[in-house]
Amino acid sequence: MKVVAFNGSPRKGGNTTQLIEKVFKELEKEGIDCELVELSGKKLKGCIACYKCFDAQDKKCAVKNDDINFCIEKMVKADGIILASPTYFADVTAELKALIDRAGFVAKANNEMFRRKVGAAVVAVRRAGSIHTFDSINHFFLISQMVVPGSQYWNMGFGLEKGDVAKDDEGISTMKTLGQNIAWVLKKIEEK
Repeated sequence: MKVVAFNGSPRKGGNTTQLIEKVFKELEKEGIDCELVELSGKKLKGCIACYKCFDAQDKKCAVKNDDINFCIEKMVKADGIILASPTYFADVTAELKALIDRAGFVAKANNEMFRRKVGAAVVAVRRAGSIHTFDSINHFFLISQMVVPGSQYWNMGFGLEKGDVAKDDEGISTMKTLGQNIAWVLKKIEEK
């Protein structure tokens, strides 16, 4: 089994990365392979609504001059997908939004290709706006017919400067529980 996480933060190694790593630690304890894809530095742009993915139905975006198909291919191969973002003006980053919009369209065009994969949101936040960020990511999972495990609180950690989330005991505990619940759901799905 494999889980791929997409870090929508333009800041590598920051709070969002550190929260993902806490989830990964629990998954790896259960023998689940994990891969982190940093969207920082990748060339990503928004959907142009050309609808060519519905014509081609090849599990790819028709716009081929950026890194979106690299990301979509990783999503297709994974059993679980984590989408992670810091909170930017009460929402996901532009990089993550481009991935959500374009991967979502391609999935719809290809017979709901993310259906029954496990999806989890991870959100870093300084103070407020995280619930909307969390909801934006979960809307993608739910419209894609994915299975969304919960945790003991919403999947967020508080911090501004790099490393601040390590001081958020509840956020760290939430990530550990999230990792355990993702592993449990993946194993239950595999039993079928």
